[in-house]
Amino acid sequence: QVQLVESGGGLVQAGGSLRLSCAASGRIFSSYAMGWFRQAPGKEREFVAAISLSGGARYYADSVKGRFTISTNNAKNTVYLQMDSLKPEDTAVYYCAARSSWATNIRTVAFGSWGQGTQVTVSS
Repeated sequence: QVQLVESGGGLVQAGGSLRLSCAASGRIFSSYAMGWFRQAPGKEREFVAAISLSGGARYYADSVKGRFTISTNNAKNTVYLQMDSLKPEDTAVYYCAARSSWATNIRTVAFGSWGQGTQVTVSS
């Protein structure tokens, strides 16, 4: 069982930055993959970014590529999402998720563990 707790959300102006953190506890192994997803009001949840804890492979949604960076501190079992050049359309609840292994179709595969989410609001 893996527990995930997100933090770092808030209100920021367009063009600003935020860093989200996801603290993981429980049975985390180096084979795991961690991901960030988001859900805006009235929209479906969408993939944002993912990282492999073993090899550092990363994958980003086209909408955030070049603006967001996913990283990990394995010693602290923490995953980060650095968000720069934020846009109003980035406004959403952001969720951290974990799955037991990396996959080539990481953007669409199922993640087994989820955090409670943290709100990010970008004002224009």
